[in-house]
Amino acid sequence: MYLDRTDARGDSWAIVLAGGDGTRLRSLTDDGAGNAVPKQFCSFVGGASLLAQAFTRAHAVIGRERTTTIVSAAHARYWQSLQRTLPADNLVVQPTNRGTGIGLLLPALRIVERDPAARILIVPSDHYVEDESALAVAARLALQEVQKPHARGIALLGLAADVPDTELGYIVPGRAHGAFFDVERFLEKPSHDEAGRLVRRGALWNSFILACRAHCLIELFVTRCPEVVEALRATDLHDYAAIVRIYEQLPQLDFSRDIVIGQEGRLAVMPVPHCGWSDLGTPERLAEALAHCAPPSAVAATSSNAVESPVNLALRLRQREEKATRESVGGRESVGSRESVGARG
Repeated sequence: MYLDRTDARGDSWAIVLAGGDGTRLRSLTDDGAGNAVPKQFCSFVGGASLLAQAFTRAHAVIGRERTTTIVSAAHARYWQSLQRTLPADNLVVQPTNRGTGIGLLLPALRIVERDPAARILIVPSDHYVEDESALAVAARLALQEVQKPHARGIALLGLAADVPDTELGYIVPGRAHGAFFDVERFLEKPSHDEAGRLVRRGALWNSFILACRAHCLIELFVTRCPEVVEALRATDLHDYAAIVRIYEQLPQLDFSRDIVIGQEGRLAVMPVPHCGWSDLGTPERLAEALAHCAPPSAVAATSSNAVESPVNLALRLRQREEKATRESVGGRESVGSRESVGARG
């Protein structure tokens, strides 16, 4: 069941964030010609890309006609098939990557032009989720809750943290307000000891998935960088040449570091039960996700936005592990051979 129009508060929309360079798995994403393929355009276990799976994830909650995405011009060879399947207004192309802040603000402003009272679900494009239905239930609930009169207008979906991970961001929840909790604080990449304390305390992994009232999201930016919001509002956001010109003047903005931290009181967090979520941010987390994933056919995207992928992450990881094993065995044999020669001598 889609969350379409419920009342005068507007429709629900989705933004699939696909404008990043996705370089954290660079060692696994070479396309064979020396080019590092951004992670969102790679496949998890073969077949459709992570981006295509993100579209499927968004479509489980939001109607296709209101699912938008932001991509970067430099990656056009990977996303050009979207031009055949997405409405033109739903494909937002940024000239260069200006960070997650600008990458979120630009499509949000485009949506508000069409639907001033919109609610928006933000979906990263390079994650894996084992239990998609559990995440979809949580996303629907969050979109319902943020529209309530006295609710915080922005709710992060926090994933149950079951092990200490020093490479992830954490959200420490505070007082409960129905389905939501206050955000007490954010911590990025804590030490192992601190991560252990956070897990024991009930801190949540920051998935960067969030549900919000669009105007509340934009107000976060107005508070921190009003000149950026004003510059984009004064630009024809459907004129690519105008976007190119304004992007030359825009700063790099990280949504977490530059916008959210320090404004915790304006956000809420909603805990999501364990659903097998992973950001696939390192080879180690990729291996962990592969160890628990469903068979390949079960994670293949069914979306019509099935962006083909030039890189199979599971295959690349296996090839790297096999190469490391061969080199290890070869090294031991070489040492043994030298020791044998020395003994004969």
